[in-house]
Amino acid sequence: MARSKEDELVFLPLGGSNEIGMNFNLYGFGPSHARKWIVVDLGVTFGDLTTPGVELILPDPAFIEEHADDILGIVLTHAHEDHIGAVAWLWPRLRAPLYATPFTAYLLREKLREAGLEGEAHITEVPLGGQLTLGPFEIELITLTHSIPEPNGLSIRTPLGTILHTGDWKIDPDPLLGAPTDEAAIRRLGDEGVLAMICDSTNVFVEGESGSEADVRDALSKLIGELKGKVAVGCFASNVARMDSVIRAAEANGRRVCLLGRSMHRMAAAARSVGLFAGLKDFVNENEAGYFPPDGILYLCTGSQGEARAALSRISEGTHPHVTLGQGDACIFSSRIIPGNEVAIRNLQNRLADRGVRLYTDYDHPGIHVSGHPCRDELARMYSWARPQIAVPTHGERRHLLEHVAFAKDLQVPQALAPRNGDMVRLAPGRAEIIDEVPAGRLFIDANVVTVEHGEALRERRHAAHNGVIMVSVVLDGRGKIASGPQIRAIGMPSDEEYPLDEVLDDLAEEAERALHRLSGEDRDLDDAVETAMSRAVKKACQRVWGRRPVVETTVLRL
Repeated sequence: MARSKEDELVFLPLGGSNEIGMNFNLYGFGPSHARKWIVVDLGVTFGDLTTPGVELILPDPAFIEEHADDILGIVLTHAHEDHIGAVAWLWPRLRAPLYATPFTAYLLREKLREAGLEGEAHITEVPLGGQLTLGPFEIELITLTHSIPEPNGLSIRTPLGTILHTGDWKIDPDPLLGAPTDEAAIRRLGDEGVLAMICDSTNVFVEGESGSEADVRDALSKLIGELKGKVAVGCFASNVARMDSVIRAAEANGRRVCLLGRSMHRMAAAARSVGLFAGLKDFVNENEAGYFPPDGILYLCTGSQGEARAALSRISEGTHPHVTLGQGDACIFSSRIIPGNEVAIRNLQNRLADRGVRLYTDYDHPGIHVSGHPCRDELARMYSWARPQIAVPTHGERRHLLEHVAFAKDLQVPQALAPRNGDMVRLAPGRAEIIDEVPAGRLFIDANVVTVEHGEALRERRHAAHNGVIMVSVVLDGRGKIASGPQIRAIGMPSDEEYPLDEVLDDLAEEAERALHRLSGEDRDLDDAVETAMSRAVKKACQRVWGRRPVVETTVLRL
């Protein structure tokens, strides 16, 4: 297509840069006042101890929502939650066409159906290695390897140059499910000339290579063959190649497989929809698994990260309705520890050990897990194939991105820069540089309600979690005098033998009463004035007693 002198090619991450997860990347082409955009991936990240009650976190689409009419399409590289998990939540704000390969499209349809959007949001299936044109963007899917079926890099050709967007990847010579990395296609791009490579940074600090899934299958088969009793394996349900490896290792050792966890069943259905899991026996229903001899069954479970409601946690607590593990049984953790989940995983493993379950992890059996992301040797090979003029790391925390920049420069890439979420990078014309900063916040899913990142509800919940709650109630008569109370209740407040909690609450009630007596007659007729005075008095008293200021809720009733 013809271009004007005002045209620019820009890259804008709104999620996934300065963090691992929540990928949300934009590419824009045209003059600044009339850019057309494509979105690459729209994922989530997960809540942690700093976000009590919040399980999912979305990127804030406020900037691109204002330009929704200029979005030509949303292209999804693969089906991991941190790449597609926000689509059903945010698509109504963007309402752009969706493009995905068949496996990803299957899972995405399920999400849209659950959100009531199946009839509105249209998904165009793109074959592996397929091409599509969205305005000035000519996009070609490049087959890569990762820990889920159908991972794709994107070759994005524009009048100002070609971008290679890797998505998540590794170099696995024997991935077991799917084709190996299409080295020839990447080399052809390098020969044509790659302007910029936007590249995964997850394992930039790790020397060597990530390893092959074929080696994991061999290690699992050997280990499972040595075990007696019931065996449970915890892994990411989205790692379909690992599911396949575990299932085949189990069958090779005379064990049938029972899937535990909704996401395991969903991923198995998606895999079979595209012809995977060929030749495997039917899965055993969890109601029937208990009738198999202990050395004839293997449970493939969700919950390897210690998730409270997942199958492994319920087994460890003895609350699973159909499955128990105990003395003589084994649990294999074929997954990595996601940073932030260390405590939950340790607690899960301790509960299992307390039941007599023998644990096997990649610390004591390194061959039972490999990463799905490239280590330094693989990154170096990718750069040697693509030979980009500009390196733009993504999918990493700040330290990952800066190390990736340094590594790219060591590999003689002419330009490298590490934008934060919200930094708009002009890739062409001219030298690459950050030319603008746009809003790039987060949205929280709190009890199925989309809320802002710094909302009042979460602030109060954090405050209450750290400081406790005091509830004050008083009944006043028609003249503003106390008819009953003040009564004090406490949630989450400590006490000791020398100063029992009952005595503390009595003293707090006296402080509240004195504060009420200090009010003038006019103020006693105002509920707000009474509540404010009593709350302040109780908070000050709590500060003296406990050294903290709990949430104080005051209720005034009148006769």
